[in-house]
Amino acid sequence: MRLETPLHDLGWAAKPFSLKDPDGQTFSYESEAGENGLLIAFICNHCPYVKAIADRLANDARTLQEAGIGVLAVMSNDYQQYEADRPELMKVFAEQHRFPFPYVVDEDQSVGKAYGAVCTPDFFGFNRDGKLSYRGRLDDAAMGDASNRTPELVNAMLLVAKTGNGPEEQYPSIGCSIKWR
Repeated sequence: MRLETPLHDLGWAAKPFSLKDPDGQTFSYESEAGENGLLIAFICNHCPYVKAIADRLANDARTLQEAGIGVLAVMSNDYQQYEADRPELMKVFAEQHRFPFPYVVDEDQSVGKAYGAVCTPDFFGFNRDGKLSYRGRLDDAAMGDASNRTPELVNAMLLVAKTGNGPEEQYPSIGCSIKWR
């Protein structure tokens, strides 16, 4: 089911969590936040919207990391029902797209629920104080055509790094619904 992220109250504080990647290494909000904030991307392996942006997300993440913004991807889907999202396939997906950030499993779906994630991809950009400053899309590219895109997430997060606030106008991300148990 195709969904858009809802308009979201900005300024709420990031909720602490601790999640593992497919290799069992633990990551948390605190361990991944950069000096200028953290981007949390709720994604999965099988969603066509995520597949369409995965390489751009990896490249944009490198730009953010160079600016002192941490990046972390969370997979909250029920991988028992959607086997393409199994942890061992998450590792393959991350390697295939050369993710420069951890890709972790939200085993009990508590992090996705706590953050109010609704679809994949769903982006939450936090400033250096851990306050939500961006909830929007990666870019303005149409499905499959990124030849002339505006990198909205990068631009927003660089603004967040500089000022602590995201842009006033933010466009919702569009994607597949998170597959809840």
